[in-house]
Amino acid sequence: MTSAGTEAGAGTGTPPTTLVVPTIGRPSLDALLDALANGTRPVDVPVLLVDDRAGDVKPLEPRTGLAVQVLRSGGRGPAAARNVGWHASRTPWVSFLDDDVLPEADWFEDLLADLARTPADVVASKGRVRVPLPSDRRATDWERATAGLETAFWITADMSVRRDALAGIGGFDERFRRAYREDADLALRLQETGRRIADGRRRIVHPVRPADDWVSLRMQAGNADDQLMRALHGPDWRERARAGHGRFSRHVAITGAAVTALAALATGHRRTAGGLAVAAGAGIAEFAGARIAPGPRDAAEVRRMLLTSATIPFAATWHSMRGFRRHRGARPWRGAPDLVLFDRDGTLVHDEPYNGDPELVRPVPGAREALERLRAAGLRVGLVTNQSGIGRGLITAAQADAVNARVEELLGPFDVMVMCPHAPEEDCACRKPRPQMVLDACARLGVEPLAAAMVGDTGADVAAGSRAGAVAVLVPNPVTRPEEIAAAPSVAADLAEAVDLLLAGVR
Repeated sequence: MTSAGTEAGAGTGTPPTTLVVPTIGRPSLDALLDALANGTRPVDVPVLLVDDRAGDVKPLEPRTGLAVQVLRSGGRGPAAARNVGWHASRTPWVSFLDDDVLPEADWFEDLLADLARTPADVVASKGRVRVPLPSDRRATDWERATAGLETAFWITADMSVRRDALAGIGGFDERFRRAYREDADLALRLQETGRRIADGRRRIVHPVRPADDWVSLRMQAGNADDQLMRALHGPDWRERARAGHGRFSRHVAITGAAVTALAALATGHRRTAGGLAVAAGAGIAEFAGARIAPGPRDAAEVRRMLLTSATIPFAATWHSMRGFRRHRGARPWRGAPDLVLFDRDGTLVHDEPYNGDPELVRPVPGAREALERLRAAGLRVGLVTNQSGIGRGLITAAQADAVNARVEELLGPFDVMVMCPHAPEEDCACRKPRPQMVLDACARLGVEPLAAAMVGDTGADVAAGSRAGAVAVLVPNPVTRPEEIAAAPSVAADLAEAVDLLLAGVR
């Protein structure tokens, strides 16, 4: 896979960051790309446009004047799209922009200045957001909600994060399938590393997107994400993420009164039912009034507020209950590894003992497809292989290199290859199950071993990965010993299942 950040074009220097823009192809994307193309760019920062539309859709076209590469993330949500983007980057920083913002003309210059002045204890830098509101009338409920982005502590509309920090925590939690709380979750996990988040000087404009009458009702689905936040970060997560409590407790009270009223009516307690219904109605009226008062108060807005205020409390409560059921007991996100290393013989290709003949190389079923899935997700792949035949005088190093070249020809490019040429009796430091080859592969690519994975067919492969601090997955074949399978931390039936485990964040 082409490494983003190495094809910066004819700029005046090496870019310190890669720009990642997740998108579902909204019309606002064209305005963003035009603003980026027309802005002042002292360094030609590479742009990764991550198309998150599902299915067979017309490919997005890279914009002339920008070093744009288009990736696909398969409709898995903005968190997954951002993960595809940062995995494919190769710069020290990753800068995220939403596809509905407009950077100011000097945004690139200010971004580079923000990153250049960032001290080592700062893990992320966030831009300043301005939401333009109408000057000739009061703002609508939706416009006021969007304007809240101006004072949000941490939003993905414009943020830059150190790439090594993203790799260390596994990036964005892909269980957040909507653009709602994935940013706050990331902020809390980044701060748990002991570093802080700083404000930058760069600025963007976040226009208010067109919306229909029911947008505020659909937004209540985010209450399910609040339950995931609570499961992951505890009951005080709102205070630590600087997220307001809103009116959820009142929504629950209204819903409880309405549901209890129906139950009382069904059991013949009409007076109790009437009192509870009045209480629920009063709560809805107060809610509607609080939303109507600061708005324009025209007929359309008042009708919109009355209809949605009567339904939002029930939707908020329902989605919160749904989230509680789904996410209770949720474990911390680990994320896909930044680098996946594979054993060669018996794992990616059929084992031909002491093979020095490229013509004998035969990939195992599904090997190419498994590797391509990892590459498509932006992950780097490598090969670490014991070749004791060299040390024993059975093959030459040149022959082993020729076989590796044939493997690469059949299975696609590897970002790193490390080979141990020693015989077992030489007691070298690199032969698996010792971890040195895994550590060397990580060092060559600047990847922390904790952000890597090792996939192989023997206990030696698994031990090398585990001793290096990497994730280890065993893919047994007919010669794998039962005790090796029993001792492995993770076992996959084949390479496809191993990739499923790794992309799902098994650590």
